Amino acid sequence: MKISIKNMVCNRCVSAVESIFDELKIDITQISLGEVETKNQISNEQLQTLNSKLKSIGFEILEDSSKKQIEKIKNLIIQKIAEEDLSEDFVLTEFLSSEIHRDYSSISKLFSQNENVTLEQYFILQKIEKVKELLLYKEFNLTEISQKLGYKSVQHLSSQFKKITGFSPTQFLNSKEKKRIALDKV
Repeated sequence: MKISIKNMVCNRCVSAVESIFDELKIDITQISLGEVETKNQISNEQLQTLNSKLKSIGFEILEDSSKKQIEKIKNLIIQKIAEEDLSEDFVLTEFLSSEIHRDYSSISKLFSQNENVTLEQYFILQKIEKVKELLLYKEFNLTEISQKLGYKSVQHLSSQFKKITGFSPTQFLNSKEKKRIALDKV
């Protein structure tokens, strides 16, 4: 049985969800971001208990097919950005179409109608959160960060960063409150 789970955005999320399944003694055959496959069917009672436990730590079982699709899109974007290997010629439309096996316009329409933000805006917001993270680690300079995340230049990264956050990257680093947004809240 396949179960789609909302807000699984990292390996720690996978571990947290896996521990709930273990606690409830539900055998898993496979687990990945946003999806768990169980060995056996689960009763409605077990499903309700599972959903309750998942909700208590910020996850939720998805039953609606469009919500499942949106969660898959979000996970693909988050994973792609996490790789820190976006080339300058990376094309979001081509990437999502090939991964989802659907026409980009239908993917984009579904996403926008349900999320109140376009796919492109969501992608930019996720990239900006990654920029914040990389800035705070201080392992890379702005030039390296811009290259890792597919920006054409440091100026492009800086202007997009300022447009979204209201701060330049340097102002962000020098501010007392370095506010980041959890990836599942973007």
